[in-house]
Amino acid sequence: MGMNYLIDTHVLLWWLFDDPKLCAESRAIIKNPAHQIFVSSASAWEIATKYRIGKMPEAKPLIENYAAILQQMGFITLSITTAHALKAGSLDINHRDPFDRMLMAQAELEEMPIITYDREFFTGAFQIIPTLRSE
Repeated sequence: MGMNYLIDTHVLLWWLFDDPKLCAESRAIIKNPAHQIFVSSASAWEIATKYRIGKMPEAKPLIENYAAILQQMGFITLSITTAHALKAGSLDINHRDPFDRMLMAQAELEEMPIITYDREFFTGAFQIIPTLRSE
């Protein structure tokens, strides 16, 4: 029986561009058709913002076809709710990145493990995949 997983923005990009930084454990989870892979609306916001400010010029085709690409991959969009926004704004952590805070709030409230390689996510409030690093 499959599980629900939320993927961080960089994991989405690594998956789409077949980046070798994405480990075998994460790849196996994402490609398993029994699992439901969720992508936060915050990831679209983050990618569009980084494209607009010039940090991600290669993202233009992704932005232009974002919904179709997610659908083709079989990913599910996780919309941002008021509960998510309130939780993200009130998380008692020092991390200021609004995209990360939203993903953390969504992972916690939706009780979904999150696939991320960002050490800022190691708060103990939700499960992190891959499990190989906690140093």
